[in-house]
Amino acid sequence: MSNQTAQIRSKKVPMGQKIAFGVGMFANQMFPAILGIFMVILVEDLKFTGLMWAMIYLFPRLFDAITDPIMGFISDNTKSKWGRRRQYVLIGGIIMGVAYIFMWQLFKENSLQYNFWYFFLWSVVFYLGLTFFSVPYVAMGYEMSDDFHERTSIMAIAQWIGQWAWVIAPWFWVFMYDPDWFPSAEVAVRELAVWVAIPCALCAIVPAVFIKSESTLDKDYEPLNFSNIGGSLKKILQSFVEAFKIKEFRKLCGATFFIYNAFMAVSSLTFFVIVYKLFNGNAGDSGIWVSLFGCLGALGTTFLVIPIITKMSKMFGKKKAFLIAQGISIFGYVLLYFLFVPGKPWLYIVALPFFSFGIGSLFTIMMSMTADIIDVDELNTGLRREGIFGAIYWWMVKVGFAIAGAFSGLIIWIVGFNSELPTTDQVGAVDGLHAFFCVLPVLGTLVAMYIMKDYDIDEEKANEIRAQLEARKAKLD
Repeated sequence: MSNQTAQIRSKKVPMGQKIAFGVGMFANQMFPAILGIFMVILVEDLKFTGLMWAMIYLFPRLFDAITDPIMGFISDNTKSKWGRRRQYVLIGGIIMGVAYIFMWQLFKENSLQYNFWYFFLWSVVFYLGLTFFSVPYVAMGYEMSDDFHERTSIMAIAQWIGQWAWVIAPWFWVFMYDPDWFPSAEVAVRELAVWVAIPCALCAIVPAVFIKSESTLDKDYEPLNFSNIGGSLKKILQSFVEAFKIKEFRKLCGATFFIYNAFMAVSSLTFFVIVYKLFNGNAGDSGIWVSLFGCLGALGTTFLVIPIITKMSKMFGKKKAFLIAQGISIFGYVLLYFLFVPGKPWLYIVALPFFSFGIGSLFTIMMSMTADIIDVDELNTGLRREGIFGAIYWWMVKVGFAIAGAFSGLIIWIVGFNSELPTTDQVGAVDGLHAFFCVLPVLGTLVAMYIMKDYDIDEEKANEIRAQLEARKAKLD
């Protein structure tokens, strides 16, 4: 390691700032976690078709994916005494909370077409709020530290807090389908949406209130006005091109696309696989087993995966830690295929600690790596563009998520699954759902591991880049 590299100082971020950032991650994870659970009532109770399910997943998220890069550009170039990010995080949190409540005010008495379009339009508003919140929020995390390992620590704490959303969310299955709580799941989501939206909106605005940021009033940023919108869009496109010229960033986006979206394509099927594979289609008989699947998996991520992956990253480097974690997850998916045994739901618990390493380690490592790549971009262009890179990264996630959601509806159609029939009348369809549930994530993970095998930004290279940036800044000062 060169003397110049050794001179880089570790920028320790106060724990209070890390926690404030992590509270925002709880909202960022809780909204989609509950959304995935509530979505089941669209098919199970309101009788949306597989095509409607696919459209609801696909089009609002495509809209969201289009607005993300624009929001990234706006966030990176905002001149304000509050800095570049905080005001948008605040506005986005409020929009998400309001839209989430209205989105779920669905009634069986209304026609299927009315419920479809009502939900569809409110979901567009919700995802617009998510764009206002998530793009500048993620950028906040990228710019909190210049240190290679401190970046992993920030993301690990944020993911640790965010994972509690996935611990809590599965228990909504119990409330929704328990007649002692609600007369029907349709009634349940109308009321529970309020109890989800308000605390999550408050969590979303915590980073806006508590994370420090410097005034950007005197910065030489691009002007943000309607007359400049054409030029802005051109610069956004140029930023995309420049970002994807960085080989390592292409690898991060590609690997995340395959792992996350293969997982999300089948995660919406969890309820159907457990209820119909293990309990012959009787949701009442399934008791807490649907809830336990998500809850125990999230607890494994919270108390096992994140601490281990953080330590592995420091010991072996980020890339090797990523590859090891994904290899463990493949073993977990194989176990899930063999341990879904009718009448013996407890067997699947054996697979959960291994299965959790896949998605549980993904964003801790990938978000830390993205912060390293933003340094590469600054070295190449002289610009600091956390918002743009965050928007592009999550653009890949969201476009893929839209495709994955549509694909989950397609899977239901391909296997011929019918939620009104017991398993004994559609054994082949249920087995097909189970096969997709286990095999598709394995295929996505293998592709991602192949993509990442020659990723080459390690600690030494990252520190050398930081040293060059610090030397450049010293000359300018």
